[in-house]
Amino acid sequence: MLRLLILAIPIVFIPNALHMSFETGIPGLNITNLVFLLAVIAVVLKSPGNRIHGWGELTPALLAYLAMLAIGFAMAQFMAPANVSEDITKLKDFSLYPLLYFIYRRSGLDLRQTRWLIILVMVVAAVAGLEAVREGLDYGFGHYVETRRASGPFGVNYANANRAGVFYAMFMPMFIAMALFFRGQKLWRIAAIVGCIILTLAIMATYSRQSYAIALFGLSLLLLRRNLVLALLIALLALPAVSLLPESVTQRVVETEQTTAAGNEELDVSTASRFEIWAGAAKMWQDHPMGVGLRRFATYIGRYAPDHPNMDAHNYYVLVMSELGPIGLAALAWLLWRMLRLAGKVRRSAGPVSAEGKALGIGFTVAIIAMAIGNLYGSPFTEGSVMANFWILCGLMERYAALSAQPAARPKAQSVEDPYVAISRRFPLAARIAPGRVRDD
Repeated sequence: MLRLLILAIPIVFIPNALHMSFETGIPGLNITNLVFLLAVIAVVLKSPGNRIHGWGELTPALLAYLAMLAIGFAMAQFMAPANVSEDITKLKDFSLYPLLYFIYRRSGLDLRQTRWLIILVMVVAAVAGLEAVREGLDYGFGHYVETRRASGPFGVNYANANRAGVFYAMFMPMFIAMALFFRGQKLWRIAAIVGCIILTLAIMATYSRQSYAIALFGLSLLLLRRNLVLALLIALLALPAVSLLPESVTQRVVETEQTTAAGNEELDVSTASRFEIWAGAAKMWQDHPMGVGLRRFATYIGRYAPDHPNMDAHNYYVLVMSELGPIGLAALAWLLWRMLRLAGKVRRSAGPVSAEGKALGIGFTVAIIAMAIGNLYGSPFTEGSVMANFWILCGLMERYAALSAQPAARPKAQSVEDPYVAISRRFPLAARIAPGRVRDD
């Protein structure tokens, strides 16, 4: 039980780190590092039971990705030397949070405890959503104002609203899948529906257009997986329901295209700037096909997109291609593919009779897709506050799949006895009607 409580601490703490920051009093040991240290100790001191043998589903791809980060760090020091200590700190941050996958995969928890931590991940996401909803209510849903966007626990100002929106949209499929596929568990389905409502309102309060698109795409995939007719019916009902959304939400979506004084349609400044940055990144890659090194995109982009110096790529795939080259992008693609393979293993683990395994597996699959789409318009992949619980969920899901696949953990399907056998047992002479069908004991 103590190990379970210790492993619950990072799940609660990391997304809410801004609310819980304090000094440890130990030089060089901040509160985040202390949380990691506690989790590692919990795993090292785990009981000998419930072990998962062999390499994890993500292990080879994740190690390749981490190796590319290290190579990118060395490349950056060679091509554009800067603040080495700051580069080391960022390399540590980029590499630290993915290690949570290994910690929770080998945590030594049994199936029940693993299930409770998966639930805790979802509860933390819902509570974070409530914070954004409260901010949205404080700001009001009248007219859209850039500086009045909710960011929940992920920052103190509107600049962090996009990463908050990606976080909510990334975990929302887990709630939707439970509501759609968790048959025979009425209370859990009700709780999942409540979670869906909270995260929907939270996404609306962030005014993050990419999060709107991610949430709708994830919902569409899950509805299609559940029932095609149901998906079409909800789509038809959703069209008139758009008019019921707050004016500020529809205003934010409409802002993607604006009409100039001459009457021409053009993209808003935020969207247009991204295309200009991506065009500059393409020129950068042509000059540096092997990449410019980790954290050097902002240093170089001003040469290729003069109007956007020192800017982020606003697309993690463009960023990786520019900094780590095609090999780095291939390592990232391999990692995403292994995540989808892991989700397939979860879906198959508990067998056809487990509604829980089916719901978690399908929800996790769409959550991975949502996370991947969330990095098309930003770069939250390296943000610990956004991604930490996702890495933890990957480790827990693999543990859940491994433990569920064990014969003792599988729900047993109710066996149906052959009616002829039952009759023959009660009336032995009836067995002569079909010789060989009933074995003589």
